Amino acid sequence: MPDLLLELFCEEIPARMQGRAADDLKALVTNALVERGLTYEGAKAFVTPRRLTLVVGGLPARQPDRHEERKGPRVGAPEKALEGFLKAAGLTSIDQATVQADPKGDFYVARIHKHGAATTEVIAEIVPAIVRAFPWPKSMRWGEGTLRWVRPLHSIVATFGVPQEEPDIVRFEIDGIASGDVTRGHRVHAPGEIRVKRFDDYVASLEKARVVLDAERRRDIIRADARTLANAQNLDLVEDEALVEEVAGLVEWPVVLMGQFEAEFLDVPDEVIRATIRANQKCFVLKDPATGRLTNRFILVANLDATDGGAVIVHGNERVVRARLSDARFFWETDKKTPLEARLEKLKSITFHAKLGTQYERVERIARLAKELAPLVGADPAKAEAAARLAKADLVTEMVGEFPELQGLMGRYYAAAEGLDPEIAAALEEHYKPQGPSDRIPTAPVSIAVALADKIDTLVGFWAIDEKPTGSKDPYALRRAALGVVRIILENGLRLRLLDVVSGASEAAIGDDLLAFLADRLKVQLREQGKRPDLVDAVFAAGDGSSHDDLVLIVRRVEALETLLSTEDGKNLLAGYRRAANILKAEEKKDGAGAFEDAPDPALFVEPAEGALSAALDVAEPAAAAALAAEDFPAATAALAKLRPEVDAFFDGIMVNAPEPALRANRLRLLARLRRATRAVADFDRIAG
Repeated sequence: MPDLLLELFCEEIPARMQGRAADDLKALVTNALVERGLTYEGAKAFVTPRRLTLVVGGLPARQPDRHEERKGPRVGAPEKALEGFLKAAGLTSIDQATVQADPKGDFYVARIHKHGAATTEVIAEIVPAIVRAFPWPKSMRWGEGTLRWVRPLHSIVATFGVPQEEPDIVRFEIDGIASGDVTRGHRVHAPGEIRVKRFDDYVASLEKARVVLDAERRRDIIRADARTLANAQNLDLVEDEALVEEVAGLVEWPVVLMGQFEAEFLDVPDEVIRATIRANQKCFVLKDPATGRLTNRFILVANLDATDGGAVIVHGNERVVRARLSDARFFWETDKKTPLEARLEKLKSITFHAKLGTQYERVERIARLAKELAPLVGADPAKAEAAARLAKADLVTEMVGEFPELQGLMGRYYAAAEGLDPEIAAALEEHYKPQGPSDRIPTAPVSIAVALADKIDTLVGFWAIDEKPTGSKDPYALRRAALGVVRIILENGLRLRLLDVVSGASEAAIGDDLLAFLADRLKVQLREQGKRPDLVDAVFAAGDGSSHDDLVLIVRRVEALETLLSTEDGKNLLAGYRRAANILKAEEKKDGAGAFEDAPDPALFVEPAEGALSAALDVAEPAAAAALAAEDFPAATAALAKLRPEVDAFFDGIMVNAPEPALRANRLRLLARLRRATRAVADFDRIAG
């Protein structure tokens, strides 16, 4: 079956747009083909800085013929209705329609037969429309044309044919650019025209013309050659997959080279060197495996094979790197001359949020909260307050102004250079953590206090001004802040009453709503660990009403409940509970909510199973309550599990809705007691399955 080869050749496509563009081209073209009845065997898109390519294999030569019936108006309908029917069906006369009997009368029916078009005709129709409406994040017009494309479009390859035969050119035109079978290779090595037929010879021709079409292969070349060069110097490459991705989008023919800079620049922090070289030159840094520190060598990726082996390219990169590192060293030395404390005044001129004040006002709030939290997390209150006051001071340094991604880290470096307490210095960096699900959390007490204060202030503030996340929108990263709070508390085993903390951080009545949001983040975290979110709901809704904002206790209760439900006793107890709850729900609709909350009367027990269940509850209820008070949740669930035989026997031998009203009410009160006993540990109504 024939294959389609499509290439859109243009000026350099920004690296950040390439992957999405390849996916979009594949989806748009294949979806349009399928919508027109043209199924295919496989499709793959490729992208380089100068071309978007798509190959679609196993297409039919033509669309299938289509037969359809279209029901029209009733016989005798008004002339206007008949005219509309004929136009929609493509008929010229009502005589071309047939009359079909129907229980509601006779109707006209058009039987339409449409011959399928050649696939080349379909492609020639859909590709121009797709190109004109292509969803680039940013696009441009050039010359006098009307087409908008990411960069000026130069040529289009569109061929269609079966392997081993001369393919056809799919003829169409977009803004004066006619499709054909001619592309170009590398801008420097092979700028001339290259005639291509089908995908296999297209890839081979580009390879000869110094173009590696497959982005993954370009990435593999960069990784392998960079590691080889580093190993040759007994150095380690500092892995940076995001940079590999970006650089592979900047070159069509990757050539990996090594450069160096003066060792004196190594006095600047490693992270600054890496940020400088990465941001300005898209180069990789190398470290000495013996010390773990960066060395004065770096890896660069050129886009051509230079006749001098890359000497001039390396020299040019070294010159730029040297200039950038000189700037970085100047920022470093200049920043160290001003203590962090002296920078706080400048925070008064930086707005954090129009409704939440300046960064200075925010720092004051965080400092107060960190001081209050400190005793709860084992930190020195004075150190926590001092660290919180300095936490945002590096925002007004030259270095963070140049490299915002280094905020916090530079605060730590400057604090250490000033000789501040190491716990305070560490907190300046760590209070931003965790910044993602895989990021480490702070574990030092002072860092914990400041990190929690920072995130809780953010959550409370935006809750107070009603700027909460909605759907997929979360412009202030409040979900990340809440998940950070959850992770810090759980992974450090902190016993905090979140409602008290949240209420103490704001005068607004937001506690319960924000606590529910944090509970949702807890479910996300536990789900990542393979735990069931419905068990979290069951624990939150437990009838004892205690510790619903103590995340550590919630997790312990969830784990105990999980263990209970993994046993046969637990599963059967859950089944018995549901049976009891369903009966009560139905009967409370008749008698009113709370009608059976009084204690059952032992004098009305007429069957042994009633007394046995009551006696079992006499043991289980206080045992579970004592275990809950001691925070021994496995013991509490174990106490409930012992009810299983009596619950089974009760439902096997007792008719709850006895004809005698007194017996019925007493038995329902006994079931209500069972419901209360289980809900003290968890609300079994919330458990799925």
